[in-house]
This record gives sequence, C-alpha cells and structure tokens, in this order.
Amino acid sequence: MSDVIDRPEDAAQVGEIPKTMQAVVCYAPGDYRLEEVEVPTPGPGEILCRVELVGICMSDVKTYHGAPSFWGDDTQPRYVKPPMIPGHEFICRVAALGEGAGETRNLEVGDRVISEQIVPCWDCRFCNRGQYWMCDKHDLYGFQNNVNGAFAQYMIFTKEGIVHKVPDHVPAEEAVIVEPLACSLHAADRAQVTPDDVVVIAGAGTLGLGIIGQVALRNPAKLIVLDLKPERAELAQRAGADEVWNPKEVDVYAKIKEITDGYGCDVYIEATGHHAAVNQGIHMLRKLGRFVEFSVFGSDVTLDWSIISDRKELDVLGSHLGPYTYPRAIDYIASRKIDVRGWVTHTYPMSQFHEALGVMERGESSLKVAIDPHS
Repeated sequence: MSDVIDRPEDAAQVGEIPKTMQAVVCYAPGDYRLEEVEVPTPGPGEILCRVELVGICMSDVKTYHGAPSFWGDDTQPRYVKPPMIPGHEFICRVAALGEGAGETRNLEVGDRVISEQIVPCWDCRFCNRGQYWMCDKHDLYGFQNNVNGAFAQYMIFTKEGIVHKVPDHVPAEEAVIVEPLACSLHAADRAQVTPDDVVVIAGAGTLGLGIIGQVALRNPAKLIVLDLKPERAELAQRAGADEVWNPKEVDVYAKIKEITDGYGCDVYIEATGHHAAVNQGIHMLRKLGRFVEFSVFGSDVTLDWSIISDRKELDVLGSHLGPYTYPRAIDYIASRKIDVRGWVTHTYPMSQFHEALGVMERGESSLKVAIDPHS
C-alpha cells in the first residue's frame, strides 16, 4: 500500500500511515471476511495504534459460531452489532495522536500500549461508583461497531478507553497475554484464597494458567488443577499447581474427599466454559465453600440449585473482565513473576484467520493462538 493518509495538523504521527489496511470484518455468525478498509483517523482524545499482535479468545470462537450470549436473543441485548472488526486481546504501538490525546494520556508516538477491553461510558451508575467494568452501556473492543477491535493492522483507542503503557522489552507473544492475565487476576482476587484453603481450578488454558499463577502466589494449603489435556499438565505445574488431575483418568471426587478428610475443597474456580465443570465444582466443594465462575458459555447451564442453598450454603461469585488489574498483569509479565513464555503456541497471518479460529477452537496441542496483522 503506497498511498499515505493525510492526518489533521493536530495529530502527532510518525512514519507513513497508509490510507487503507487489511481487517477481518464480522457481518454475521460464520460470515467473517478479510477486507481492505480505510485506516481510521483519530479524533480529539483518540489514539491511532498499529497492532503488533492480536490474540484469539474462546469468546471470539463462540461469537463466530453465533453464541446467544454475544448475538443476543429474545431475552438479552446483542453485544455484536455488525459490521464490526473483532479482537480484544492486543498489543499495539501509538501511530498517531488525536488532539489532546498525548497530553491527557502522557503518550507519545511510538509508545507501546494496551487499552483495557471495556470502553466505559463514564456516566452511568456503575462508572460513577468506580465499578467501570460493569458499565451499563458496556462497549467492548471488538464487540460493538463503534469500538472496532484488533483483527486489523490499525485500530483506534477511544477517548473513553483506559490505556496502559507496556515495556518495550516484553516480546509481543508475551505482551499479548496482558488482557487475559488481567482477567485471570480478577478471578483469583474474587476467590479470596487463604493459606488454609484447598483450591481446585478447572481448566489450564490461558485464563486458567493465569489464575493458577495468582493463586499460587497466595500459598494455599493445596492447589489442584483439573484438565483433560495431558500436555497442559507441565504448564500448570510451572505456573504453580501442586497436582494436575485428568477427570477422564481419575475419580476427582474421591481424590478430593481423600485429601480433605471427606469434606471437599474450600475454593473451586471454573475456567473451562464446559457445563460439566460447573456441576463438578458444586459437588466437589465443602459446605460453606466458595465457587468462582469465570467462563463464557455457548448455551444455558443447568444444575441443582438446592445444593447451593439448602445443602451447602455456598458462596457463588462471578468474575468479569480485569478491573484495576492491568498494571499488575503488566508487571507480572515484564518481571516474569508469572512466566507466560510458551503460552502463545500458534501465530498466523491475517489471511489465515479462519484456520487460526479453528485451531483455537479445537485446542489440539495449542493454547493461545494469535494473529500477526502485518505478516
């Protein structure tokens, strides 16, 4: 692309920014197209960023297949309003600054940056109370047509976005993990783990590994991880798991009873997105235990709620996004307090985005799949 875009005089920039770029555009479930689109121009307070790398989340896969939780149904609003560009796990560099953006954000062209996945309105009840991650408007990069995501060579960080700098020395394959790790840290925080707790974490995918790493730093009495994929056991133990069990190979209920004098685990964190793992956790917990749900499901989950109330009086806690945890996630990755090397197992050029989505969905010898928009 040889044409260079003319930027407004009040937009600081460096290098040549093309007029058009490649981007994956979502039109409907299963209808994602690689297209040539205009490179957006940053308005006042906005930041134009060159995308270094974008990760694929299982929520991206479920959205591609039309999961009701994203496309909406008769009972809930739609997250996805096409046409839009998906992608909410990204690492970028500042390419151009809209009027006032550099001063208000303390940014310069060339800075390495990430924006939190939520784009708060800053005017609703939740934003006014500091609970911005539950913003009533709830725009998310890659899930609304006015906040396009990072399956593109360039993207806009909106004036409402929460932007953080990322050290230059962090490899892109590690920096792209900041968003999922921030979410994992929040889930671990919700669990309120103490040194006396026996903790079970279901799932050793990218999000589960982040939860394992944070929980391990709290020195629980025992940290047990459940996963069906044997190749993830080593990563889980490297992240801090004491033991890794495969529910297809061992009776996890009997084993947890054995090590807890018959009571059950104190904390169970669900990070698989599979229905069976929810019921598994409800049954594995002791009375008065804590259950943390941290998954996006493709369909409704059913369980016996009387176990939660009458039989065990459980604390059931949800976990959404990564509020106030991005600085910690960036520090943990940069210092390797949580070592994310090897978590990105596959990187594809944008022209192979369909294959990338498929590899992420199947999870066969893969963990985090990423797209390099410029390869």
